[in-house]
Amino acid sequence: TFVRTSSLKMSDSEETAAPIKLDPSETAIVLIEYQNEFTSSGGALYDAVKDCMADTGTLDNSKKVMDSARASGATIIHVPIIFESGHNEISKKPYGILAGIKEGELFKNGTWGAEFCDLMKPAESDLIVKGKNGLCGFSSTNLDFLLRQSGIKNVVLGGFLTNCCIESTMRNAYELGYQVYTMKDCCAATSLDAQKAAYEHTFGMFSVPTTSTEIMEGLKA
Repeated sequence: TFVRTSSLKMSDSEETAAPIKLDPSETAIVLIEYQNEFTSSGGALYDAVKDCMADTGTLDNSKKVMDSARASGATIIHVPIIFESGHNEISKKPYGILAGIKEGELFKNGTWGAEFCDLMKPAESDLIVKGKNGLCGFSSTNLDFLLRQSGIKNVVLGGFLTNCCIESTMRNAYELGYQVYTMKDCCAATSLDAQKAAYEHTFGMFSVPTTSTEIMEGLKA
């Protein structure tokens, strides 16, 4: 019996890939949920991600690449998740991560927890996505509209959580035909193991795994 086998190829990591070259006019840095609930002491989810943020240098690296990319002429897009009082956007019988968000009344509009952290506040020239009530940055939002109106071909991802909203957005961007890059050192998960597993086993299926340094260099190439 003839058996046909195949090995599914993943994108190379930054250690082996060819140098990245990005046209700033066709590139967007998409920054997902840099909000106080995650990023700041006192935020409801800060304790869950602080070790991973410290290990990867998430906030410092994100700030550097945001400022550098903006200066190069790339588009900066912020993607917050926000709910109105009561979290009625979420099912009355939620499960999984959305259940925890509803029960904890997290990311409620008008509260400190839902605000952008001081380090990553949008500049006047930046774009802010509207309508994110779920995990994917595209579903229920105007992200695809903003990208296409700005002539974007390259989507560069950073933010929270690595194996949740980042991965959901990554997969959708890939299927929508964008060239997707995910910055390992600008993401954080609720554990170092989860961060490592996503980077090693998922990122390369739906994006080019990279770092903030490579993106900054690629925008200047």
